[in-house]
Amino acid sequence: MKKLFKIISGRIEPSDGDPGEIQVYVNPDDAEKKYLVNDLLLDEHTLNSALDPDELSRIEFEPEHLAVIFKKPKNYSSEDEYLFKVNSIGFFLFRERLVIVLPDDISLFDGKVFNAVQSPHDVFLKALYRIIFHYLEHLKAINMISESLEQKINRSLENRYLINLFTLEKSLVYYLNAINANSYVIERLKSNIEKIGFNTECAELVEDILIENNQCYKQAEIYSNILAGLMDARVSIVSNNLNVLMKTLNIITIAIMVPTFVVSAFSMNVKIPLTDHPLAFWIILSLAILSMAVFFMLWKFRNRKQ
Repeated sequence: MKKLFKIISGRIEPSDGDPGEIQVYVNPDDAEKKYLVNDLLLDEHTLNSALDPDELSRIEFEPEHLAVIFKKPKNYSSEDEYLFKVNSIGFFLFRERLVIVLPDDISLFDGKVFNAVQSPHDVFLKALYRIIFHYLEHLKAINMISESLEQKINRSLENRYLINLFTLEKSLVYYLNAINANSYVIERLKSNIEKIGFNTECAELVEDILIENNQCYKQAEIYSNILAGLMDARVSIVSNNLNVLMKTLNIITIAIMVPTFVVSAFSMNVKIPLTDHPLAFWIILSLAILSMAVFFMLWKFRNRKQ
């Protein structure tokens, strides 16, 4: 699917017939890929890399354009079951045109960061900035979800909450790798500002993007370390809760066995006392209750002594 945009008075507006300065291809079909490779001279391997979620971030200098493969967070849905994934996106920056290739349809130019753009170079850099901000939004969501799961684990012994925490920890590992790979691309953009043709404002924006990306990486790293530590603590807490529960069940079992033993002793098929006594049943029942009371008294005394 192809979408065309043009820059009008500092804003990005959809274009009907005019190709415009910005062309977006969402999961392009064979005909669109043929146009991109044959007419715009995009490298076929690089084009396919933009649609591959496992491709690493990189930057390539072609004769007519700059090719950038960048990692972006994938839009989360309930079907992912707490797994936050990453996707690739391809930017192909020409002198007067920006071509964007991505595997899924997302809102690329939302937010006030796109309110004042002057050229495809501005759109390209601000799109990178928006992707970093998207990571930060997902990190906040992951932090909120982890806090909610921690509270549920404290009240429940079910494994599914622990599995959900493991999934969040796995997501943070993916994010750390993607953000770290993106930092190499931004570093190369910074070191080739003159070669790419960025003006002073674009050069300053590259500096801001690099700072924001480093802060994003640090935040993801902090969340990952905290979640890893909490996972170990939660596993220990769940194990301790299980031990306490088993201990309580053992106490109840032993407490039931003591009066059972008393009643069983009077139920043997031999001559025993109180056989002809009119209150034999109540005497035996009282002895059973008394034995259980003595057991609990001894147990409490033992716990106080410890």
